[in-house]
Amino acid sequence: MSYPVTPDGRYFLVRGRLWRCSNPALPEAVRRQLVSELMRARRGVRDALRSGDGEALRAARAAVDAAKIALGERGPAWWNDGAPDYNRRLAKNTPYADWCAASATASAA
Repeated sequence: MSYPVTPDGRYFLVRGRLWRCSNPALPEAVRRQLVSELMRARRGVRDALRSGDGEALRAARAAVDAAKIALGERGPAWWNDGAPDYNRRLAKNTPYADWCAASATASAA
């Protein structure tokens, strides 16, 4: 599934909400490794939820968070031009509102 990406490449849009993209400056091999770690951690969350193991769940969620921070999807913004971070915000409440509205109109056509 492909989601619309903001013109500056910083966010993708899902149901009107902006989600930070991975840092495009990461070398491809590093990105692949981090995505692999993220998927492993997500499987760990699933397995811990199924087993009811609270300690394993905390560890798996911490691993998910660490992988997302390393990818640039959480934590400090990966751009350095001083622009604010709108991660997890409704696009309509950000400077991307017009772009979001145009994207919705284009996808409805």
